[in-house]
Amino acid sequence: MTEATDHPPALVQGGRTAALAGAFVRGGLAAGLGLGSLTVLVLVMWISSPYPDSGPEGALHVAAGVWLLAHGAELVRPAAQSGAAAPVGVVPLLLVVLPVWLVYRTARDAVEQSAGPGEMGAPQSSAGGAVAAATGGYLLVAAAAVGYAAGGPLPADPLGAALHLPPLVALAAAAGVWTAHGRPTGPLPGWVPEPVRIRLARSRTAVAVRAGGAGLGVLAGGGAVLVAVSLVWHAGAARDALLGLSGGWSGRLALLLLAVALAPNAAVWGAAYGLGPGFAVGTGAAATPLGVTGAAGLPPFPLLAAVPADGRGTWPNWTAAVVPVAAGAVVGWYCGWRAREAGARGTGARDVDVPPGGVRPGGGREPGLKDTAWAVLVAAVLTGAAMAVLAAAAGGPLGTGRLAAFGPVWWQAGGAAMAWTAGLGLPVALVLRVWRRRGERAAAAPPPVPAPERPPVAKVAKAAETASEAASEMASEAAAVRAPERPAPEDDPGDPAFEPYDVLPATWEDPAAREARWSALKEASGGLMAPFPPAPTAAPPVPAAGKAPDHPAPDHPAPDTGTGPADAPDTRTEPDAPTGPDAPAGQDAPAAPEPPDIAPDAADGGAEGGVPPR
Repeated sequence: MTEATDHPPALVQGGRTAALAGAFVRGGLAAGLGLGSLTVLVLVMWISSPYPDSGPEGALHVAAGVWLLAHGAELVRPAAQSGAAAPVGVVPLLLVVLPVWLVYRTARDAVEQSAGPGEMGAPQSSAGGAVAAATGGYLLVAAAAVGYAAGGPLPADPLGAALHLPPLVALAAAAGVWTAHGRPTGPLPGWVPEPVRIRLARSRTAVAVRAGGAGLGVLAGGGAVLVAVSLVWHAGAARDALLGLSGGWSGRLALLLLAVALAPNAAVWGAAYGLGPGFAVGTGAAATPLGVTGAAGLPPFPLLAAVPADGRGTWPNWTAAVVPVAAGAVVGWYCGWRAREAGARGTGARDVDVPPGGVRPGGGREPGLKDTAWAVLVAAVLTGAAMAVLAAAAGGPLGTGRLAAFGPVWWQAGGAAMAWTAGLGLPVALVLRVWRRRGERAAAAPPPVPAPERPPVAKVAKAAETASEAASEMASEAAAVRAPERPAPEDDPGDPAFEPYDVLPATWEDPAAREARWSALKEASGGLMAPFPPAPTAAPPVPAAGKAPDHPAPDHPAPDTGTGPADAPDTRTEPDAPTGPDAPAGQDAPAAPEPPDIAPDAADGGAEGGVPPR
């Protein structure tokens, strides 16, 4: 029991063989689900019909034939007026979506559910095995449907079924398996030549694929617009065809459903009409923008009312050329504006901005005009190939004689799409690429440095005058502030009015603030400062001239003023210059030394009362 729970269920029940068997069964179930859906729709139409041609068994045969027609197989009408079999090969493209989607989902789910959690979600079945198993299960049911439809009013051509069903189912299953594996883009198989692998691995190929898809979408959308406009233009004829083919609501509902299923075909026909070759409206007849040639054999049907009338084309018909012009412009814009991605390899290097002519951080060079042209040509080839496939699928015979050819000719439509896309997309892409490179160079170039502007002479003079006035005001304010603090002494020391002076006490400081500051400094010193007593706040008396000061010397050393010991001679005066009355005439006495700005206080290492007079 422990071993059974530790391993994925698929490993316990048979591993790869069980996974392939599950994919085979799933393919058969997908075929049965699609066949059952169309059978229900046909039975509803048969029940609502007031005049059914056959019983329920005939409706089931018709349902099997319609399901095979949705895969591209031609149906045969044996009961024709001429007595010969009449093929019905126009496949409603909207019906093709149902089987393709079912096969795609079946293959994807089969691979995802076969992944074991013990192997980090890695699928147990190989990609080729899953595709083969799902396709085999689906084709087994399809073979039974071909045999069953052979006994009904609309049997399928066995050869046509064998040529159309396997490729369609295999492609849808491969797309599902590819999605289940994470949509890898490489590596390509080893049998592919190395130059081809290198070219396909470049991201400019991815740009071309996206551009081709955009161009194909524009063609299909433009064709649908042309058909819608033409139906509105010929609304009366379309209404008459709808009312004339059926008198009851059930028959009209069936016609409307058939018209909706054929709407994608009409869009492809409209795209071929805008490209120029047009489409066939019977054997030897074609509808082009230049006019309708030959004898058209159109059966009465609402969608066919949009076909232009016989005769030469006029300017409304010529405006259909807007569709291929728009497609070529879109391809050129996509390749030219996003061509910078073409030179990078790998994920993440595409979005890195590179200076023109530079090298990308992840390797690869910047795309040039040659790369852009290559991307446009590849996109044109892809667009033409896709248009040819759609044209071949959208047309076919509706009978014999004049009804043997309907729809666009695949090689003409594909060639015209490639020519329009390359002819218009190439110049548009190159012009856009050149324009973009110019913008990149302009953005990469350093911005020009503007020359400094020389101010006028009048402004310079005015600014200098303003600065001078401001300096004068600041000097006068400073002098006004300093004058009251230290009144200048007399010029002549021998004047009887001369009095020696001392540094004034710092009376401007609050004693409480002084004590608080001293306490903070003492605490911050960590016990290194001696416990000095608080400095006195009153100034000591000024001693008379020539006498030593009365107050005792402070208990702490005087601050280092840079003048040496106290008994050192005062070198700040000139001893050779005579002073007092003995000074020669015309020579001024030396000015007294300028006292310091503020007195050193106790916090700076000096006494409150100042220093002895000089």
